[in-house]
Amino acid sequence: MPPRTMAKYDIAILGGDRRTACMAPILAEKGYRVLCFRTVNIPCSPSIKSKLSFTDSLREALDSAPVIIGGIPFTKSDSLYCEENSDAAISISELQRGIHKHQKIFAGVIPDDFRKTCEEREIHCHDFMRDEPMSLYNAVSTAEGAILEALLHKDTNLHMSNTLVLGYGRCGKIIADRLQGLHACVTVCSNDANELALACALGFETLHLSKLWNNICCYEYIFNTIPARVLNRRCLEKVSPNAIVIDIASNKTGADYETARKLNVNIHFCPGLPGKYAGESCAKYLTEYVINRL
Repeated sequence: MPPRTMAKYDIAILGGDRRTACMAPILAEKGYRVLCFRTVNIPCSPSIKSKLSFTDSLREALDSAPVIIGGIPFTKSDSLYCEENSDAAISISELQRGIHKHQKIFAGVIPDDFRKTCEEREIHCHDFMRDEPMSLYNAVSTAEGAILEALLHKDTNLHMSNTLVLGYGRCGKIIADRLQGLHACVTVCSNDANELALACALGFETLHLSKLWNNICCYEYIFNTIPARVLNRRCLEKVSPNAIVIDIASNKTGADYETARKLNVNIHFCPGLPGKYAGESCAKYLTEYVINRL
């Protein structure tokens, strides 16, 4: 049982998606007193849910616990990220006014300005996505979710399909590996010589990014992980009518979506896949991360 403080609760969870929502029952089972503000519906037994507390007041959430857990990302459009629909958005400035000295904040992709303000006020920020092991766990969930999205929106097998993975960073590596395990014919595309060499060493076909526009017509499944407009008009005009594009690059930065719409390209922007498909698994890693730093 964790040591009790003078605060009413040990941890307040603010918004987020299923990842943060699923943390609540895990923390409660470990003996922490948890207060939830604008979390999505929490999947747990009635006996565990009875141990959780809920509030509609941001002030109560921020005043009642020394530890604050936010979503991944922490903010969206300069407001607290809450997957649960709400007419009243919580601005970053409102959030900053409500937090207190010596509180600890855990969240993902915390804005630099917010972090700097917190440091000046002796408020400690822990960014999930700045932790390499956590980023890798997140990439696994993202990769599995991206493949599921592709299968949901196309009625052909990945088996023996010509499949292209754009980018070979954390997510690109794991997507390519999982596709290879499904016996897809995988090509890795990058402009980084080291990435292409590694992909080749692991048995993948490789393609330099400069040659993408002239070869993209050959692929039935296209997964983009590059947060730059690599899928421009020149490339989109050559995408096969039978192809599907799954774009997981943040903020729709990977493609020219207006052109894709005009050309009837079958493209799907898929943000937040870990929260959509693997909330419970992610929550276990996130909870361990938090507890180890309390």
